[in-house]
Amino acid sequence: MPVMTRSFLDLTAKDLMNPDVVTLPRDMRMQAAARWLRQMHISGAPVVDEWGRCVGVLSSSDFVACCAAQRSSCASHRAEVRWGPCTFPDCVSSEWQMTPVTENVEGLVRDYMTLDPVTALPDTTVSRMAQMMIDAHVHRLIIVDNQGRPLGIVSTTDIVAAVARAETAA
Repeated sequence: MPVMTRSFLDLTAKDLMNPDVVTLPRDMRMQAAARWLRQMHISGAPVVDEWGRCVGVLSSSDFVACCAAQRSSCASHRAEVRWGPCTFPDCVSSEWQMTPVTENVEGLVRDYMTLDPVTALPDTTVSRMAQMMIDAHVHRLIIVDNQGRPLGIVSTTDIVAAVARAETAA
C-alpha cells in the first residue's frame, strides 16, 4: 500500500486494495479449489466466469455447506472429528473449525459458491466500503472494473491498517 498523502476519509478502494487477486473458475471442482486455497494460504476467493467477470465468492463457510450437503462423504470421518486443529490432509479450516474436504467431495465451485458477491469500484471511498462491509456482514470486498472483473481485494484488515497509519501520520 502506498504512503498516505491524503486524509483517511479521502482514501479509496484503489488506495487500499491488494491487487494480487486469486480467482477461481466457476467450473473448477471443489476438491481442486480447496487445495488451491490452502496452497495460497487464503480462506476465500472471487469466482469468475469464462469472461473473467466476478460471479460469486467461495469461502471456508461454503466448504462447510458443501460438507453438510454431502454428509455421507464426511460420515466416515465423524468418529475421528474432535475439537482442536484439523488433522485430515485436505482440511480447509482454521484451528477451531473442523471441515475435512475429502477426496469424495463432489461438485463444482458454482454449485456451492456464494452468489451476488459484494463488489466495489476503485473510486469507492473508505467510509462507503466500511458501510458496505457492515451492511453485508462480510470482511472483504472485491474491487472490480466496469465490466465486473476483479482488480483487487479490500479487507477489514486493510481498513484498520489505514486507520493506524493515519493515526501515526497525525
